[in-house]
Amino acid sequence: MMSPVICMVVLNWNGAGETIACLESLAPLLSHECRVLVVDNGSTDGSPEKIRQRFPAVEQLRLPKNIGYAAGNNAGFRRVLEMQAEFVIFLNNDTVVDAGFCAPLIETLRCQPSVGIAVPKIFYWDHPDILWYAGGIVNVATGLICHVGLRQKDAPKYSCPRSTGYATGCCFAMRCRDFAEVGGFDENFAMYAEDVDLSLRVRALGKRIEYVPSSKIWHKVSASFAGHPFQKFVKKSAGALRLFKKHGAWRGIALYIFLLPSRLFGSVLTYYRGGR
Repeated sequence: MMSPVICMVVLNWNGAGETIACLESLAPLLSHECRVLVVDNGSTDGSPEKIRQRFPAVEQLRLPKNIGYAAGNNAGFRRVLEMQAEFVIFLNNDTVVDAGFCAPLIETLRCQPSVGIAVPKIFYWDHPDILWYAGGIVNVATGLICHVGLRQKDAPKYSCPRSTGYATGCCFAMRCRDFAEVGGFDENFAMYAEDVDLSLRVRALGKRIEYVPSSKIWHKVSASFAGHPFQKFVKKSAGALRLFKKHGAWRGIALYIFLLPSRLFGSVLTYYRGGR
């Protein structure tokens, strides 16, 4: 079989329904040049069989247990290297994509050698015109990590391509050689902040993170933590503190801890208002 130019890695854990919906949105894009790899992270709900029944031609990499987001995606990337693909797109399984989402990301990487990561505009799935991500701001010295445009209605000011602070792990594209050079995801991050860490390491190589608004996807935010806002809060906080420690941002750690009560209040309030 001819090596693909692009391979999209979709990580699944006990989420067959979400993954199948994601694959249905990807189906029009698939060809011998653009393939998808489903990495099953030790599911116990029969996900691999359900996915194979609906998409028998989609390759699956079955892991014996849940090894987390970072390690699961790294395992998928090793298979992508075996395929000899030029580009990799990491995509959350709880997303659906626009039919034209892929081309702008790959074109950006092809035409701009200084770009290390290309990241799309991301909307809430249940509020299709409300933004979840239109760029990322990170300042480890002050403990600041946030999305641009979060919970805002889409507007022209969010439709201009630009460099941004970090790419969200929900969806981003890279050259395979760049992902290999930077060492992939740091597997010490169980969940959350591994995307920010990867972005900071890519920027340390002298490459930019480019926000590409002509590429659009919709995200079923926090599907893995539905009904468990405190668990999500704990994991996000642990990831952020690990990030600040790794990058020597001791002031950022102090400020983040100081603001934890207000962050917790905001997280709970957002949950009881319906996720937004």
